[in-house]
Amino acid sequence: MASLAAAGFVSDSRFEFNRIPVLAALKDPGPIAGIASVIDGDTIEIHGQRIRFNGIDAPESSQQCDDARGFRYQCGAKAAAALYGFLSEFRPVRCEFVSWDSHDRYVGNCSRGDGVNVAGWLVENGHALDWPKYSSGAYAGQEALAKAAARGIWSGSFQIPWEWRAGHSDDGQSTGAAPLFGLGNIGCKIKGNISAEGERIHHLPGQKFYDVSRISESKGERWFCSEADARSAGWRRSKR
Repeated sequence: MASLAAAGFVSDSRFEFNRIPVLAALKDPGPIAGIASVIDGDTIEIHGQRIRFNGIDAPESSQQCDDARGFRYQCGAKAAAALYGFLSEFRPVRCEFVSWDSHDRYVGNCSRGDGVNVAGWLVENGHALDWPKYSSGAYAGQEALAKAAARGIWSGSFQIPWEWRAGHSDDGQSTGAAPLFGLGNIGCKIKGNISAEGERIHHLPGQKFYDVSRISESKGERWFCSEADARSAGWRRSKR
């Protein structure tokens, strides 16, 4: 993943060194503390060591989401910018070691200088998701708060980051269709359904089948904020 240095995310170069050889040789390198540079929405770097936040997953740097009006935006970059602003308020960052991941990154539980848990803040503000595979639901309550308040990515529609990665190559190019996930219907009342024959049909409030129609995001169905959005995405208006 590319560094955000070009966007003003600056690391503390006084402590730079070859990042993996020293720490990776140790089973448990212990805690790391220092001024953090932001790599993306769930990864930072301290003293040259990449650190992945334990138990959460944020949108990837090149990932896009739909806002409440159905407009596409760079949600991965927005998550990184929010993290940078949050960490800048109280320094340094301290991370407790959990494990090494498959990319030789230090996986840790990190807190800001004032003791606030970084991963929990990201999830509660809608910039990342609880990742049950690794968190055992530790941030599920904070995710529920973000969803209920329509914060961050929960204000519109998005693809779960780990599913987005599975459908995209390393350069961010799509390798296949993927469903959107989220509230989607905040201010967006048009229901986009897919028939058993694969036909994409949208229903407007007041139409015959509107109330009985259900959105199944796992099938690729979604909400739209305008008929123009629905038509441009390939959905036709229901005839009844």
